[in-house]
Amino acid sequence: MFPAWLHLLAIASLVVAGACALLIAFDETRRAQKMWIMYLVWPLTALFGGLLWLWLYWQHGRGPAPGSDDAGGETPMRIAVAKGASHCGAGCTLGDIVAEWLAFALPGIAVAFGWGSLFAEKTFAVWVFDYLLAFAIGIVFQYFTIKPMRDLSVAGGIKAAVKADFLSITSWQVGMYGVMALLQFAWLRPSFGQIAPVNSPEFWFVMQLAMVAGFVTAYPVNWWLVHAGFKEKM
Repeated sequence: MFPAWLHLLAIASLVVAGACALLIAFDETRRAQKMWIMYLVWPLTALFGGLLWLWLYWQHGRGPAPGSDDAGGETPMRIAVAKGASHCGAGCTLGDIVAEWLAFALPGIAVAFGWGSLFAEKTFAVWVFDYLLAFAIGIVFQYFTIKPMRDLSVAGGIKAAVKADFLSITSWQVGMYGVMALLQFAWLRPSFGQIAPVNSPEFWFVMQLAMVAGFVTAYPVNWWLVHAGFKEKM
């Protein structure tokens, strides 16, 4: 049983993040994005980043005001990398949400990915599913960013998307899984006798913290990917 303070903190964090995502989505209906995929990226990243990602969007992600021809200046490298890492994080967020709930509703998915054979702990089997789904979604996100910017063929766009996303997604998931494991198995289980189940606010609060850690580990990798030309400067 988790303490009331943790339960309330988890709920508050999720509510604030959800409100930030809705605010961004509403603002995007009035401030057009240059690439349609960003209409998904900004609200999805706000689901874990909350007020911090709302600030990032408001300062560096909003489209021009209606009737304005302001194209904006050159994006500083540190912001371009943050946007690139957030782009990766949006794919991870969507993939993890879908994978976790599917595995919760259909335990056979976890079995298919090694629960009971490779892993005694269901969590680790679901993480394999999480990674694969997040990677697939990340490739789609990257494809719809890189292809129009480079005017590539379909095959060329897919190839470039895989190159751009493999290291980015992997570095993100390393940080995310690492912190998720620490919080679930080194804090919650020893302190409260159980890990947070998927159908609890505590689980998704832990996921929010783990996602921020994923951003931290993916940021330097995305810097290199942008600098080397594997990812576009956004």
